[in-house]
Amino acid sequence: MVNPKLKDSLTDQLCRAMLTLNNVEECYQFFEDICTVSELKALAQRLEVARMLRAGHTYEEVVERTGASTATISRVKRCLNYGADGYDTVLNRLK
Repeated sequence: MVNPKLKDSLTDQLCRAMLTLNNVEECYQFFEDICTVSELKALAQRLEVARMLRAGHTYEEVVERTGASTATISRVKRCLNYGADGYDTVLNRLK
């Protein structure tokens, strides 16, 4: 179930737009236009934090590998434990 605070026509349009991308190159092009470099790097970092936490790495290992703050790591961990399972869906499909 989608969080009703997120659900609206503009967010639907963004999700549909992402689903039209056919390959990594198109994803790079889209994200370069829609995000700042910092925003894109932050998203990539959170995904790596989630991957590492699921693999059983410690906070210290995650900080060392990703440079993420402990606040970011805690937020990602909370999403892994109590979130909408979005990280799990993506990480399972990336295997």
